[in-house]
Amino acid sequence: MPIATVNPANGETLKTYGALGAEDIERRLATADAAFRTYRTTSFAERARLMRRAADLLEEDSQDTARVMTTEMGKPIKQARAEVAKCAKAMRWYADHAEELLVDEEAPEPEARDSGASRVLVRYRPLGPVLAVMPWNFPLWQVIRFAAPALMAGNVGLLKHASNVPQTALYLEELFHRAGFPEGCFQTLLIGSGEVEGILRDERVKAATLTGSEPAGRAVASVAGDEVKKTVLELGGSDPYVVMPSADLDRAAKTAVTARVQNTGQSCIAAKRFIVHTDVFDAFAERFTAGMKALNVGDPLDEDTDVGPLSSEQGRDGLVELVDEAVESGATVLCGGERPDRPGWYYPPTVLADVTPAMRIHREETFGPVATLYRAAGLDEAVAIANDSPFGLSSNVWTRDEADIDRFVRDLEAGGVYVNGMTASHPAFPFGGVKRSGYGRELSGHGIREFCNITTVWHGA
Repeated sequence: MPIATVNPANGETLKTYGALGAEDIERRLATADAAFRTYRTTSFAERARLMRRAADLLEEDSQDTARVMTTEMGKPIKQARAEVAKCAKAMRWYADHAEELLVDEEAPEPEARDSGASRVLVRYRPLGPVLAVMPWNFPLWQVIRFAAPALMAGNVGLLKHASNVPQTALYLEELFHRAGFPEGCFQTLLIGSGEVEGILRDERVKAATLTGSEPAGRAVASVAGDEVKKTVLELGGSDPYVVMPSADLDRAAKTAVTARVQNTGQSCIAAKRFIVHTDVFDAFAERFTAGMKALNVGDPLDEDTDVGPLSSEQGRDGLVELVDEAVESGATVLCGGERPDRPGWYYPPTVLADVTPAMRIHREETFGPVATLYRAAGLDEAVAIANDSPFGLSSNVWTRDEADIDRFVRDLEAGGVYVNGMTASHPAFPFGGVKRSGYGRELSGHGIREFCNITTVWHGA
């Protein structure tokens, strides 16, 4: 894929960039290594000052930055501005909390004495340069939720962003530079995916984090494993959205629409499989389908647009293939399902019923505004359908029954269970999945400690 800004609303190529050569990559790796040697010794107060300044600048740039994101990957402009605000919030949260999250932990005196020590501490020390391989769907947020904790912990960042969001990638490097972070603390590498292995194998790079597809995660994890380097992976998701008879159907259906089409449905944590108890299936399906039909599909720069284009022609074609195959295999189209005859990579909000395990759409992630409906005869079947997926990122459950809630929290195979609401990430809470959705956690104290050397400090008696 060329490194270029291609407007998904019309297919027009706006800017093209050349990839870094070998000498440029080496220079940036050397700069990162040198930066870490001094930046690691800075105080939390100084790092927090710089991070808060970066958050201030990001908010000042909000209008222009949001417009660039929308032009590069098609996100509705009001959602792009919300993404900017969310990033600034996370940056300030880590500026406020990093020191307490990484404070030295003193072992209880009896355990210290038992080990023959007068004192034992656990200290969190930074690892070094961390390579971040990031996707296009939340081109600011995906990076900031890595960069804010990593920089606050004393690490430095090397960003390999998706090739279709180069302007956003370069802006992020500029942002941290303008905020006053020392040279080399955060660098953008305009490179193709073929260069990732060599960089990850470089001894100066100590760890990697990747958000993206399962194949990309496998590739990075394989190289990192061969080099014995730490990785955090956040891969695909096909999150279940379970609706039981005691649910508030109006709220559940209204929230379901937002949960499915946020970011035009191009979100790992978007609800994708809607599993509804048979007693309320028809009522929910009617409300949900009406809500999907009512969405405004259009120019993502228009304030009234709910659903913009998909980010690429390849992505739209893949979604069309999944829907067409399901329909040919017996799925029922309740709304949408037809590729529109218009410029750009648009696809309408679509609801499919009568989906079976034999269909590809049952097993694969639908990265676009397409929902699949399943009928469950009871609690056991709802849990079984929800877990019948190679993914396990998050989940949504709608019920007022405490016994139902306990069962779902106990048995759903996912990194999160959201009860009577939709999945959303927040800097204070851990984020990540199980199964083929990856491993490790981002955000919260768990996220900032992922790229720390957890060091036992033992003092003799």
